[in-house]
Amino acid sequence: MAVIQERKTKDGKIKYRVLVRMKGCPPQSATFTRKTDAKKWAQDTESAIRDGRHFKTAEAKKHTLGELIDRYLRDVLPHKSSIMSKQKVQYEWWKEQLGYSLLSDLTPALVTEYRDKLLRTPTPTGDQRSPATVNRYMAALSHALNVAVKEWGWIEDSPMRKISKLRESKGVVRYLDDDERERLLKACQKSDNKQLYTVVVLALSTGARKMEILGLTWKDVDLNAGVIRLTKTKNGECRVLPLRGHAKELVVELSKVRRLDTALLFPGNNPKSPMEIRKPWVAALEQASIEDFRFHDLRHTAASYLAMNGATLAEIAEVLGHKTLAMVKRYSHLSEAHTAGVVERMNEKIFGEG
Repeated sequence: MAVIQERKTKDGKIKYRVLVRMKGCPPQSATFTRKTDAKKWAQDTESAIRDGRHFKTAEAKKHTLGELIDRYLRDVLPHKSSIMSKQKVQYEWWKEQLGYSLLSDLTPALVTEYRDKLLRTPTPTGDQRSPATVNRYMAALSHALNVAVKEWGWIEDSPMRKISKLRESKGVVRYLDDDERERLLKACQKSDNKQLYTVVVLALSTGARKMEILGLTWKDVDLNAGVIRLTKTKNGECRVLPLRGHAKELVVELSKVRRLDTALLFPGNNPKSPMEIRKPWVAALEQASIEDFRFHDLRHTAASYLAMNGATLAEIAEVLGHKTLAMVKRYSHLSEAHTAGVVERMNEKIFGEG
């Protein structure tokens, strides 16, 4: 039942206070300057309570996006893998831009506006963000909002469900040819960072991601079995990588001079954190005269070498840790010559050279 009370303020203005009381729900109240607005709010509130929607609507008016992000960073993100924890930067961007906004005001149109702003805004290093990067920011926000819907009851539905992803370019696989590889490895050996060479060799020989390598601890490495067990991966699943040849030799040498104040293979100045290799990596690329190449392209290079040496797409997917073959189809053309050779040898064996 709704009651509307007319009140006069000290400056002589008329206000209308609405009080809604319904069984099973705490009393709800609001004040308006127009009686028509008061009546409409009363009708909408009563309807929402009867339909079971009012609680979530009320909660959305109590909390801002900034509060949601703070709670998510405190209670949810720490339990995700170290790779996923890089999302903290993404959440901080959303908080800076829209943290003031009540969840009830967080519409698809508002989020889309800031999505487009993110796409237009260069990174701190001056690079242009790609649609794929912006989609990662959107995915991070979407997950936090979904938690608020399903677990916290702060909002009734996520506005992200009505927002389309930006179309991502398929891109071109960039990998090192033999000459580029030799130049890069020589530059890494001459680097002021004594571990850069080992990090790059591991990336080329295993296809592991940068943070998977830099986050390695000695308990992840089994030198006797010749394997690396990745427990902190992007998709949250464990992955075992063979440690062979030159890469194993380098890790063995590294084990002889390992620091005693840390469990990391590649610690930074802070023994609890991995080293930062951005500057020495960029310097090595410049010295090797290699352009348009990212550290992540070492992963593409490893996959390309596997394809050119006869690995199947399923085998490449297993090494890289992809759950489906969709992500490794970009390497299929590199194995075409090998596939043709296999078929040719089979035909020669069965039917003879003629």
